[in-house]
Amino acid sequence: MIYIDLVLQGLINGSMYALIAVGLTLIYGLLRVLHVAHAGLYAIGAYLTVVWAGPFGSLWPALAAACIVVGVLGMIIYRLVYEPMLDKPPYVALVASIGLFILMEEGLRLVFGPYGASFETMLLMERLQWGPVGLRSAEAVVLVSAVVLLTALGLFTRYTRTGIGWRATVTDPTVAASFGVSARRTRYVCFFIASAMAAYAGGMVAVLNNLVEPTMGAVPSYKMLAIIVLGGLGSVRGTLVASLALGVVEAIGTVKFGQVLDRDSIAFIALIAVLLVRPQGLSGMAR
Repeated sequence: MIYIDLVLQGLINGSMYALIAVGLTLIYGLLRVLHVAHAGLYAIGAYLTVVWAGPFGSLWPALAAACIVVGVLGMIIYRLVYEPMLDKPPYVALVASIGLFILMEEGLRLVFGPYGASFETMLLMERLQWGPVGLRSAEAVVLVSAVVLLTALGLFTRYTRTGIGWRATVTDPTVAASFGVSARRTRYVCFFIASAMAAYAGGMVAVLNNLVEPTMGAVPSYKMLAIIVLGGLGSVRGTLVASLALGVVEAIGTVKFGQVLDRDSIAFIALIAVLLVRPQGLSGMAR
């Protein structure tokens, strides 16, 4: 029975990882840039959700507004930071992204203080029970919404004109451009969707923990980079598998080795072990 609970908890954590890491994978697929500042957008989304929940009077309008604002912020970051660097070596954009992430962390610390913030009242705390399986409402929402959002993203990229153009740009930008696909517009759409997904993940993590803090993006930034490498750089399918697997390994490992190692240490040891055996990642190639 305990293993069912652990797997469920792992899938909840893995779903949050997936919402962040898939966006990072999409951006890497388009620009071949490791967008470390993505974790800063995750933290900003969490803060905006907490701060706006009171004035909006409800979690959902606050979360929707946070996703839209952070999505637009992601587009601005592309325009001001990455677009001028497209003809530069990838490490230039990586260094800029790390600097931007640090700037975001310090900005949150200056604006909201160093001690974090929480909701005025704890949200979605009702207990849901299905036979022997029990979840908090917030955990159930995380699982269901992650499935809905990731499925919607898959349908968008497969069946819409913009999504098909997006995939074509990733595969061969020159050929896509010859068919009238605007690479610039595609990148803007990608940054908006990826950033909004990160903001949603941040808002739901804020609900789960009832706490946000300026440095909350630090560990996810390392994990997301490790996940997209493990999944195979550029592979959305591999990223999803790696995210869910990491969440489950963390949950089970915490019970087995929690007295010796914390959850994050277990995650990184598992990631290193897999990459030593399969350095090309789970997918073996970018998709």
